[in-house]
Amino acid sequence: MEKYLYLAINLLTISVPLIRSFEPRINYAKKWKALFPALILTGAVFIIWDHFFTETGVWGFNSTYLVDLFVFSLPLEEWMFFFTVPFACIFIYEVLNYFVPKDYFKNFSQPLTLVLIAAFLMIGLWNLDKWYTSLNFLFAAMVLGAHLAFFGNKHLGRFYMAYLIHLIPFLIVNSILTGTWIENPIVWYNNAENLSIRLGTIPVEDIVYSMSLLLMNISLYEMFLKKVDHPVITEKLYVKS
Repeated sequence: MEKYLYLAINLLTISVPLIRSFEPRINYAKKWKALFPALILTGAVFIIWDHFFTETGVWGFNSTYLVDLFVFSLPLEEWMFFFTVPFACIFIYEVLNYFVPKDYFKNFSQPLTLVLIAAFLMIGLWNLDKWYTSLNFLFAAMVLGAHLAFFGNKHLGRFYMAYLIHLIPFLIVNSILTGTWIENPIVWYNNAENLSIRLGTIPVEDIVYSMSLLLMNISLYEMFLKKVDHPVITEKLYVKS
């Protein structure tokens, strides 16, 4: 059964959000036209990143917990991760939008974002000798900056609320992946390429990695959702002959 552990984590991650997607109040399933393009575009970026880090030994995977199906040097379960996790996280985002209509973070989300951008840039530039640390923090600064440039303060408050809530399942899932409750980690990290600061067994960089993954998905999701909800109406001109 060990061979199916990472696969089981993916399936459990998506199970409840998938089942509840058809719940009439949230209507998550009706928003899949906007969701799937966001997942695909974001996933493509992170798959390229993932492949590069795997090939260069920044991190790797323990075959004990894999079904041994690899695509682009990455296990099938890792490909699934970039669908199942964002799918579940955006479900959390939508649930909070419905049940917590007040945007509690709105008034300070922009200054918070500017502070985070500055902090992430400094940490990334200060650690250029560590691949995971530098690329992770610099990419997070870029994603935050891109959101401000294209969307301004819109959606940021809602994002921060969803991000904080998502940390609860994130810590549980990542603890398993990094070996907290099992003999060996499913995903191992080369400590020469990170700060060697761990939350239990979770590299601190993963907290920022998850922020980038979630925000990029939400930014694209909201952009596509607007197009789905408010499509451009074009008029057809018929020339009478």
